[in-house]
Amino acid sequence: TPMCGRFTLRTPLHQLAGEFLFHPSEDLSLPPRFNIAPSQLIAGLKWDSGRKFSQFQWGLIPCWAKEPSIGYKMINCRSETIREKPSFRDAYKKRRCALFSDGYYEWQKIDGVKQPIFFHREDNKPFVFAGLWERWQQDPEQPAIESTTIITTASNHITETIHHRMPVILSSDDLDDWLDPGYPDLDHLHSLLTDPIDDNQMMTFNSTAVSTYVNNVRNTGAECIEPVARQQDLF
Repeated sequence: TPMCGRFTLRTPLHQLAGEFLFHPSEDLSLPPRFNIAPSQLIAGLKWDSGRKFSQFQWGLIPCWAKEPSIGYKMINCRSETIREKPSFRDAYKKRRCALFSDGYYEWQKIDGVKQPIFFHREDNKPFVFAGLWERWQQDPEQPAIESTTIITTASNHITETIHHRMPVILSSDDLDDWLDPGYPDLDHLHSLLTDPIDDNQMMTFNSTAVSTYVNNVRNTGAECIEPVARQQDLF
């Protein structure tokens, strides 16, 4: 399973706006989503003289791509190589974004069965993944596609028993530096991606075994996060 390949956003827009300090557009509402998958639109922030609410297609399409289908292979990028890889290095310098979530799924193999595990904060509050975004337009007659990728890093001790990678979760304190394309210290930004997330921050995360209902991307209801009895203790 790619990491990170499915997540939730159940938090209402007004609550996200209060938590992450941006002005939402008046006519927009975000219905709760329990099984967000690649190629779908996902909500987040980019920089436009400040934090600006945006929606991106999940799966980065580099500006040089001939076909948008390349995005299916680019739902994640590795923090360790983000500065060298041609697909990501330009966006890393100038087009960084933050993507809203309040939980993500990972799959653990137990006795040959893939058990979905739902990682979420104990209080179910939202957080943001670090991401990159690109604008792709093949035909001037057609609207441009703004697309995104979620940055991953090595798992910390909370998540490593389930998967060796995890999405980079940004602290609110670092959000403006991360989003601002004029921020001068790219080495500092890189340390936000590769240093393990502060244990105190991650200690508020729970892992819940959930039903295999989530495995099918067509299943989008709240049943996706219904807890099930664990087949074994995970930690």
